[in-house]
Amino acid sequence: MAEDSKLWDIICDGPHVPMKKLRETGPMVPKDRKEYSDVDRKAVEKNYRAKKILVCGIGPDEYNRVSSCDSAKEIWKVLQTSHEGTTQVKQSKIDMLTTKYEVL
Repeated sequence: MAEDSKLWDIICDGPHVPMKKLRETGPMVPKDRKEYSDVDRKAVEKNYRAKKILVCGIGPDEYNRVSSCDSAKEIWKVLQTSHEGTTQVKQSKIDMLTTKYEVL
C-alpha cells in the first residue's frame, strides 16, 4: 500500500528531480544522470513505474495522446482533460443540461 501511495504522489505532484548546489552560496540545479546516487535513482525510477502503470491501462487512441509526455503527471493531466474536459467545457455541459431540464 505504501508503494501505491508514493506512486500516486508522483502522479499528482510530479517527478522527483535530484538537485545539487553549484557553489556553497550558489543556486540549486538539477544533477546530471551520472551524478545520481542510489537514492536519487530509486526516486527517479518511481516516475517511470507510474508512467508504465498509466500507459498499460489505456488503449491505442489514448496512447497517441500521451506518447510525448515526459512524466506521469503530464500523462494524468492529458487523460483528465481528454476525458473530463477543461473547466470551461464542464461548465458548458452543465449549462446545456440545465437548459434542457428547464425546457422540459
